[in-house]
Amino acid sequence: MAVRFVALGDSLTEGIGDPVPSGRRGWAALLAPTLSDGLVDFHNLARSGALSRDLAYEQLPAAIALRPHVAAVMIGGNDTLRASFDIVRTARHLDTALAALSAAGAVPLTACLPDPGRLLRLPAPMARPLARRMRAVNAVVHELSARHRAVHLHVARLPWQRERFLLSVDRLHPSAAGHQRIAAGFHALLAAEGHPVGPPAPPLAAAPPGAAADLWWMATRGTRWIAARSTDLLPGLLSLAAAESGHLLARTTHRLDAAADRRTAAALARLPLPTPAPRALPQAVPGDPHPSRVVHTSATTRE
Repeated sequence: MAVRFVALGDSLTEGIGDPVPSGRRGWAALLAPTLSDGLVDFHNLARSGALSRDLAYEQLPAAIALRPHVAAVMIGGNDTLRASFDIVRTARHLDTALAALSAAGAVPLTACLPDPGRLLRLPAPMARPLARRMRAVNAVVHELSARHRAVHLHVARLPWQRERFLLSVDRLHPSAAGHQRIAAGFHALLAAEGHPVGPPAPPLAAAPPGAAADLWWMATRGTRWIAARSTDLLPGLLSLAAAESGHLLARTTHRLDAAADRRTAAALARLPLPTPAPRALPQAVPGDPHPSRVVHTSATTRE
């Protein structure tokens, strides 16, 4: 029996930062063949720019229809960059997705995300509100991961700043090496929890792209991605910076921190407690002639 793996999320899961001749790869595609000694049926539903509402209303129904055994849910970064950010709404969308996938028998995979302001080295008026919002989203993800018995990877704790090669040229997405580190992390956690996964993926066969390759990507494809995202992300970021500057001058940012913590706690308190559902990865069929073969992929080569 094939293990069916469905990945939901935004550009991080879509594979931005890990270009291959066929388009994009990413951590989910790297993880897929390691989930079983037998066949793996992989579907990538993630798309650049996706918000938590896109997860709940667009990606989730498609994922449920596929009846996954494993379902990755990594989203929320784009929500934090909107002027209309609401942790109550984001928490509800995440809970809806994780509850539905868990109830359907899937093993959820979740991750806390790194602070985009630190990755991009933004000035304080931009970095502080993003950090505050990212802490709120990560607090929600941590709690919901426990409630829905998700396999949770602390992606935010990876040494993104110290090991610069883990980041792509845009400093916001993982490089090929960073995507592989995430895939290896999930595989190790699944194995440690007793799921019948296959062997881990071998290290990258070739050295990661150098500065010239990074610059070529930025010139040919990266600029298009940044231009597309700037039309919907930049206005919200500028609005955040303007509001934060006023509080920095008045030295009242601690009030913003406390208010954010209260909203996060209230958002979690509003969510219903889940009813645990049994789930497990299927065992590989003995004698399978195609070990660790990914038999189907989708939405992994979009530009």
